[in-house]
Amino acid sequence: MKSQDIVVLLKLISLQDQELEKGSDGLRSESIGGDPYAVRNLENLTGISKTEIAQSIKRSVASGIARKDNAKNEPRPHRRNLFNFITHGLRFVFPANPGPMQRGIPTAFAAPMLEGLLVSGGSYNYVWPYAEGQEMGQSVEPLFKSVPEAALKDQHLYEYLALVDAIRLGNQREVGLASDHLKSRMLAK
Repeated sequence: MKSQDIVVLLKLISLQDQELEKGSDGLRSESIGGDPYAVRNLENLTGISKTEIAQSIKRSVASGIARKDNAKNEPRPHRRNLFNFITHGLRFVFPANPGPMQRGIPTAFAAPMLEGLLVSGGSYNYVWPYAEGQEMGQSVEPLFKSVPEAALKDQHLYEYLALVDAIRLGNQREVGLASDHLKSRMLAK
């Protein structure tokens, strides 16, 4: 597995969520080239190259975290397996180490959609370094370099990635809260 595999899988889940909300016709009309699950469209939405996306999907299918939908020939994340990997293994495979104060996009519990879920004293907000970001905070290297731009394009993806960072960065209480929130978002569908 590579860190961008998690970004691709979360984007696929975000697309599924949006498809359920809007209906498949609404989602397909907004995508580039018609098929939102096409490698070309995923490249545009995530900033990850077509080759890396194709390899990422192959790795994810081989590991059991995703499967190919036989009817539509689209990649489908296995939500429970992905959730278990994120909550139990991700922080060990792709640890996050807070860096110096920087301008960027809020992540973890500083992200707008998670703000107020956790009250902690004396800690800095975490941000993904991003030149056009408006917030100051401790920098956190995102799972992939294009995460800030991809998150700004898709609020569902942003929430998933912020929760993943809360799990990567948090203490036991924070990880538990982030895991519960991620479970309600990811497995309720």
